[in-house]
Amino acid sequence: MERKIYKRLLKWKQEEKGAVALLIDGARRVGKSYIVEEFAKREYKSYILIDFARAEDEVKNFFLNYKNDYDGLFRSLSLYFRTKLYERDSLIIFDEVQFFPQARAAIKYLVADRRYDYIETGSLVSINSNVADIMIPSEERRIKMYPMDFEEFLWAMGDDMLMPYIKECFENKKPLGEALHRRATDYFRQYLIVGGMPQAVAEYAESKSFERADTKKRDILNLYRADIRKYAKGFESKVVKIFDTLPGQLQKHEKKFRLSALKERARFRDYESSFLWLEDSMIVNICYAASEPGAGLRLRQEDSSFKCYMGDTGLLVSMAFDETETEKEEIFRKLMLSKLEINEGMLVENIVAQMLVASGHLLYFFSNYSKNDSSQTMEIDFLIRKNNVTSRHNISPIEVKSTKNYTTVSLNKFMTKYSKALSTPFIIHTGDLRFDGGIVYLPMYMTPLL
Repeated sequence: MERKIYKRLLKWKQEEKGAVALLIDGARRVGKSYIVEEFAKREYKSYILIDFARAEDEVKNFFLNYKNDYDGLFRSLSLYFRTKLYERDSLIIFDEVQFFPQARAAIKYLVADRRYDYIETGSLVSINSNVADIMIPSEERRIKMYPMDFEEFLWAMGDDMLMPYIKECFENKKPLGEALHRRATDYFRQYLIVGGMPQAVAEYAESKSFERADTKKRDILNLYRADIRKYAKGFESKVVKIFDTLPGQLQKHEKKFRLSALKERARFRDYESSFLWLEDSMIVNICYAASEPGAGLRLRQEDSSFKCYMGDTGLLVSMAFDETETEKEEIFRKLMLSKLEINEGMLVENIVAQMLVASGHLLYFFSNYSKNDSSQTMEIDFLIRKNNVTSRHNISPIEVKSTKNYTTVSLNKFMTKYSKALSTPFIIHTGDLRFDGGIVYLPMYMTPLL
């Protein structure tokens, strides 16, 4: 299971040479521990992996008893794990570091010692909550890890040639052509159903069974619910309620989150902490409304108006369809053929949000309703900022279309009203790449290239 984050780990090792430790944030089961251990095996002469979720008190006491004696600490770790450590060629991994914050606090001094490299992994929510009585090390660089993206999914399927060609077509502004577009779309439909959680992808790659991948995803969903009960202290019931209503919220044509679905006359301030908990856990991706397009979208953010997407679309599919095994087989078949009688837009919009976040974009949308002037009523699914900010034309509006028959009314009105602020407008659709009326019609599998 090759992951792109591997190159970032390699760059860190080569450039920093032990000057900073890495802390890899991510939702549970996105593959943090796996990829770090693979990295250790390939790039170092030796490594020690300390899983603090299972570590015995004897191991934890090493950090307490030898906090001012690093020779003693390293000697004890080396003997306990039966691993010889090599100066500047060994990696020490603090896995699930949230279960022993004292080890995280020691990073400052371990990095200053400079003998070895250090990587920490853990669940973001519990990392953030378990910081009492410790000093957060400034020598710690945090990077985020997401579910597998479309190209990583293709690698798992054994195809490492298709995405480079897709990138070439995107850069040269040419369509793939009927045969390759059909092939890319078929893979993308599989990715939409399976999602990017490594366990589910590995199962599907081996068995080619949506049902068996679905079982893996349901295990992860149960783990998330257990995490909510364990870590969302003080507002567990609110977080569970939000989590369980996500498929129903996204199924609506108007995808802004409706607090009334949680409780009659519910107020945002009563639930704000619950949404932030889910966002921090990287279980969901929050897309905030922007009052208008402009280079500083964060300055135009409307906190109480937002859409809430699942962090992994494959998990959303499993949440949405809680049928028997025989019914699931028919559901997955219809999903592959795009013939399921549901608002498929919720899945397509969710996976576009997922791909944009993994590509480094913050999520914003635009919505305006005018009772008296229909020309002012419009909704744009996503707004993204171009890489090189200039004095104008900085924001690309994105509309997502899950069917072949659609209109561009909202986008046309938006382009007219905010022409000076806008860069290239995109419609992400089921067809191949094409250009018309100043709009780029982008196939869904090209979304990660934005």
